[in-house]
Amino acid sequence: MSAPSMTRTPARAKMNTKVMVSMAMLTGIAYIVMLASKLMPSVMFLDFDFKDVIICIGGFTFGPMAAAIISILVAFIEMITISTTGPIGFIMNALATCAFCCTASYIYKKMHTKKGAVLGLACGVVALTAVMLLWNYLITPLYMTGFSRADVAAMLPTLFLPFNLAKGGMNMAATLLIYPPVVAALRGAGVVPPSQSTQAKKISAGFVLFSLALLATFVVFALVLAGVI
Repeated sequence: MSAPSMTRTPARAKMNTKVMVSMAMLTGIAYIVMLASKLMPSVMFLDFDFKDVIICIGGFTFGPMAAAIISILVAFIEMITISTTGPIGFIMNALATCAFCCTASYIYKKMHTKKGAVLGLACGVVALTAVMLLWNYLITPLYMTGFSRADVAAMLPTLFLPFNLAKGGMNMAATLLIYPPVVAALRGAGVVPPSQSTQAKKISAGFVLFSLALLATFVVFALVLAGVI
């Protein structure tokens, strides 16, 4: 009887190492993007944050669990470096990112097409908005001195709802634009296996124009919320 083949084990271990390195790299990039996002106009104490784009790319590439891990890691690093809201801010940060990225990644994993990406990200925006309305109502009064729960409740439809829609919409459009070239580069580096999809690999001009129009719409919306225009 011949000995069982062990040729698959080293290859699998090598791929797992590449995935871990890629996730670590995405975590670092997401943190840098978060820092850069602090330069953008804010709405009261709410900051527009594009780190979700990088984390969502990780989720689209490696699955929803990867999105959750990167979300928690980036939120934790932010808490111990620049955050002034401590564990409460960490919880809110991780919840917001997981709601958006894990929802989008899960749906895209089940429907691995352009339509699946759009649907997943749209559902991610809805999940982000719903989750943050609930948790802003529950947690915001704990660290916003001078604001009662009734004050926070009054701000839910006028501040938190439009803010999270604008934030989620911008992240959705940016992910649609950036994901294809990033995953192509990862495939070229051998980190991600070649696509098994029978669909054309090229991104149509219409899809790019749709993503750009969506991004422009939500950027203008965000600037209006921030009082810039």
